[in-house]
Amino acid sequence: MKSFGLAQLRQLARDNKGFLFVVFGMIFMRSALADWYVVPSSSMYPHLLEGDRVISNRVAYDIRIPFTDIILKKVGNPQRGDIVTFFSPEDGTRLVKRVIGLPGDTIEMRDRRLIINGEEANYQEVPDVPREYLTPRYEMSQRVFTETLGDLHHNIIVMPDVYQSIQSFAPVQIPEGQYVMLGDNRDNSRDSRYFHFVKRELITGRVSRLMFSLDYENHYMPRFDRFGAKVAQQ
Repeated sequence: MKSFGLAQLRQLARDNKGFLFVVFGMIFMRSALADWYVVPSSSMYPHLLEGDRVISNRVAYDIRIPFTDIILKKVGNPQRGDIVTFFSPEDGTRLVKRVIGLPGDTIEMRDRRLIINGEEANYQEVPDVPREYLTPRYEMSQRVFTETLGDLHHNIIVMPDVYQSIQSFAPVQIPEGQYVMLGDNRDNSRDSRYFHFVKRELITGRVSRLMFSLDYENHYMPRFDRFGAKVAQQ
């Protein structure tokens, strides 16, 4: 087999410089500006579905050195209700969850009900939720509630027949520079109830829009109504 020498490689690069420029630009954009992330599980139902490709804004909170996670400048702070991507403090896996607790908050959970700084969240059941927004491949009861705490309100799923999830924890104060993350699908999410606090530097971006979506339960057919759709933070 004929091997490529340095001259051939240079010629190949010259012949394809336009294509290589586009590829490098895409890699640079994903590293420095906006990354995309495949939602692999149902932990953020009913807002993010399995097969969604979300766009994570990497400059929402920090400006980082391209191709690294070194922070050059902080430009904002995560807010309660933000949907964010971050590296799990447990094993480094990239996750997408909702920011629920901020630095300095005292947070607890009693029988799936959140209490933050002494204020208990209100829960109003949502009737007749379409099946595609409920946990797939789970045939037992699922109930959807709107969780409201101050100005924060979003839908969550609870599974009354699931008993192995953490549904209560004692009051704890969140340290400075750290956050509590929860999945909206409360009984089907591995989140801060299991790996505790998430340091700010592990947060890699804010999710506010979908790129596209494929329906894993329907032969990977495109969900055209979710292409470019905005992800409601509340």
